Amino acid sequence: MKKAARKTVKKAAKKATTAVKKDASADPVAKAPKSVAAKPPKSAAKPPRNESRTALVRRARRINRELAEVYPYAHPELDFENSFQLILATVLSAQTTDLRVNQTTPALFAKYPTPEDLAAANPEEVEEILRPTGFFRAKTKSVIGLSKALVEEFGGEVPGRLEDLVKLPGVGRKTAFVVLGNAFGRPGITVDTHFQRLVRRWQWTDEKDPDKIEAAVGALFPKSEWTMLSHHVIFHGRRICHARKPACGACPIAPLCPAYGEGETDPEKAKKLLKYEKGGFPGQRLNPPQAYLDAGGIPAPPLGAPQGTP
Repeated sequence: MKKAARKTVKKAAKKATTAVKKDASADPVAKAPKSVAAKPPKSAAKPPRNESRTALVRRARRINRELAEVYPYAHPELDFENSFQLILATVLSAQTTDLRVNQTTPALFAKYPTPEDLAAANPEEVEEILRPTGFFRAKTKSVIGLSKALVEEFGGEVPGRLEDLVKLPGVGRKTAFVVLGNAFGRPGITVDTHFQRLVRRWQWTDEKDPDKIEAAVGALFPKSEWTMLSHHVIFHGRRICHARKPACGACPIAPLCPAYGEGETDPEKAKKLLKYEKGGFPGQRLNPPQAYLDAGGIPAPPLGAPQGTP
């Protein structure tokens, strides 16, 4: 009798234990934390580990194709009508915004339309015009010296070769490629601060020297794509992939970006970080291309006029 009673008690205890386990498994609160941990958004990309060269090339080119669809109107954001105006504007863009340059150059171009005119200019008068761009004394020296070199060495014409351009005062490889790509139709990669930041975020290269970045990124793309690639990357860096607060939640290439999550991932909050035409604000050019206007772009206001915050 005692043995039978003990067996009955054991069976009852076993059933009770099994019932408790079933209840715990049915209750989500009773699960271990790992099973309820929030999963990352589907758009988050894992950093490429041991990414092959072929995979890197494919990813880089896909990013460029995606950006081409987002910014079909990408263009140089400096106002110019000829190669002389473009090289001056690019030199003046150092340590300031393209907007400030575009607001300043109309007066400069009107008073000194040719290299001969600017080469013979009174430095003090040029300084007064360039004052809003910052470092105006150094920039005055550069643009007058550049103009004199064009007159004395190139017959008053902007040369179309890299080796000639970089010999001009104030002209480095970045400026030279802007001029070659946009005034002469000769491919070049423009490695500015936006370009440097984005290609490292995308892990296209870990180089920090502009010349090495240019070489590394150039090797990933056909030469014919270099100029528009530069525009696409720079446009994206200025509008969405900012230095301090990238708008990850509004980024069209988030699934391809190893750095996704460095910035705001909430779509609504990220949308508020968008700049220029993507955020409904004026752009940087006073006279932008028609394609930009057709896409909803707004011209920049002239110097001294009220302007929206980009």
